[in-house]
Amino acid sequence: MARILPERGDARARRPAVRRGYGSGVTESHFLAELLLALAIAAVGVALFERVRLPPIAGFLLMGALLGPGGLALAPRSAEVRRLAEFGVVFLLFEIGLELPFEALRRRWRTTVAAGGLQVALTIGAVSVGAIALGLRPASAVVMGGLVAMSSTALVMRLLSEAGEADAPHGQLSFGVLIFQDLCIVPLLVALPMLSGAVPPQPGAIALALGKAAAALSVLFVATGYAVPWALDRLVRVRSRELFSLIAFLLAVGSAVGAEEMGLTLAVGAFSAGVMLGSSPYAHQLTAELVPLRGVLLGVFFTAVGMLFDARAAAHLWPAVLLYVVAVVPLKAAIVFSVVTVALRGSPRVATLTGLALAQTGEFSFVLSNRASAAGLLDAGLQQVFVTGSIASLVATPFLIQLAPWLTRWVGGPALATTRSARAHAPAREAPRVVLIGFGLTGRTIAGVLRAAKIPYSAVDANPQNVQRAQRRGESVVYGDATHPTLLRRLGVEDARVVAIAISDPLATRGVVSHLHDLAPQAQIIARTRYVADSDELYGAGASAVVAEEFEATLDMMSAVGRAAGVPDGALARVADQLREEGYEALRAPATLLADPWFADLLAEVSSEWVSVPEGPEAGHSIGELAVRTRTGASILAVESAEGTQVNPAPERELAAGDRVLAIGSTEALAKLRALLGGAP
Repeated sequence: MARILPERGDARARRPAVRRGYGSGVTESHFLAELLLALAIAAVGVALFERVRLPPIAGFLLMGALLGPGGLALAPRSAEVRRLAEFGVVFLLFEIGLELPFEALRRRWRTTVAAGGLQVALTIGAVSVGAIALGLRPASAVVMGGLVAMSSTALVMRLLSEAGEADAPHGQLSFGVLIFQDLCIVPLLVALPMLSGAVPPQPGAIALALGKAAAALSVLFVATGYAVPWALDRLVRVRSRELFSLIAFLLAVGSAVGAEEMGLTLAVGAFSAGVMLGSSPYAHQLTAELVPLRGVLLGVFFTAVGMLFDARAAAHLWPAVLLYVVAVVPLKAAIVFSVVTVALRGSPRVATLTGLALAQTGEFSFVLSNRASAAGLLDAGLQQVFVTGSIASLVATPFLIQLAPWLTRWVGGPALATTRSARAHAPAREAPRVVLIGFGLTGRTIAGVLRAAKIPYSAVDANPQNVQRAQRRGESVVYGDATHPTLLRRLGVEDARVVAIAISDPLATRGVVSHLHDLAPQAQIIARTRYVADSDELYGAGASAVVAEEFEATLDMMSAVGRAAGVPDGALARVADQLREEGYEALRAPATLLADPWFADLLAEVSSEWVSVPEGPEAGHSIGELAVRTRTGASILAVESAEGTQVNPAPERELAAGDRVLAIGSTEALAKLRALLGGAP
């Protein structure tokens, strides 16, 4: 397995050989102890930097550098931990691929290619010329240009997302350039054997190398674009959360390892697979499954990067390290600024914000440096200059992004120092006003009403058949388990006005309500539950309203029986509405506290009802002849017939079979009217 982090000697070569069998447990215990120490360092870094409101990635890097073998030497340099840390980048890039707004990039591909292509080409050219002037041979100079050209997708997108600027103009432009840089790792890796002399720089050899890379990508795209979704369609029918978690892990790691076996890299394989699967209905759930594991491994990765720092070597090479930092950060920012303002004709403000966001070197640079070192293109000293300078640029990035809005006052226009102002420049996008959790009968019915009212919504369902049928009809439905907070964020609950939960699992419903209460405190959370006993817990978890199936079934049964027995529909509706407004308190009261007097008061109130005139002796008589008011106490407000509706009919108005009269009165008066017209049993 190719390594993302460069080695500084094999730790196992410095330890006594351990025999297999009983002794192998010692090696395993060393690995676990080193992994535990790396996690502890990462945790301390996050705790300290979060406390002072600084990005945790900077904490990972600095704590790794401070406590690693190049610092206080409290943590040994472990090849096993570094290999594990590589998977953090694999999971990160797989997730980035899943979240890639492919349609948006396709619409803006010209801008992305122009900005990314010019940035990469100009950076490689400028660094190569400068490195040759400083005495590097041309091949090594080109490699240094490739290292500097890469920026950190992990760090930049994390910082922009936390600042709410991912959708701002400079956020979208930064994302496009980062994606182009990530894709450039393939031709850069292909070029290494040619630069080292392992492959003759002939057109045929170059074409063959590029052809192999293109063939490997094609195989990967076909597998993840067609074969994997076909298999997922069948595997998710098992409805096992554990199985889907294993599938998500297998896809991320399997695509990376498969790409490496075909001559690409772990990172490129994971990213490419994520891009292809991002358009599948399972993208949301895949992301939700991998985010927790990715976060842990990414922390280990950046901590391991920090451990590469060698204080003695850096002190010995400090002029070169200082030159790297002082030259690279302003150079990349200036190149991006020039590309945006000159080639794209963008505003100086956007150019400044984008340039400072992309001024560091990134995780793909470590991939390239490792391969270049193995190919003999970078010596140990030059590699340490790169590692130390890269760590410094990564640590500086959060502060540069925070400082960037204030710097815009010198490059055109007032500073926009707050996140709110950055969000104001973000392109308008229609957030779902309603989010539906569950797309069974209830969810589909609610969605139909929302579509008719032209209210935007998004929905999620854990039943793959429901999702597939809905998507064939053009519904905005994705597959996933809504108990994952990550999936809820991807659905847009933080911007939703209403969230309706219509799933049958009471434990899952409580979990979703609890997450929603934290993620979207402004939203009205309406939950459905089967039993009365679950209502209080849902209200306690943060639900705004709870619809209990047990209560609603009771009300439906009450209405059906009352209607059949002659109770007016208006009175029944009034009772049902009042019970709902009271939170079903009358139904939840102990049986010893009878609600009969309350029901009687509601039924005694005046209500209106449409009453049909059946075939019978009274048909054909006028309202006056029937003496409706005198004999029943009800008043007729309107008469509906085939000719239309007559409001406030005169006493001479005759009632024919098939007519309907709108009457108002007490429950007893309306019952007498039905009896008078012959409609009561």
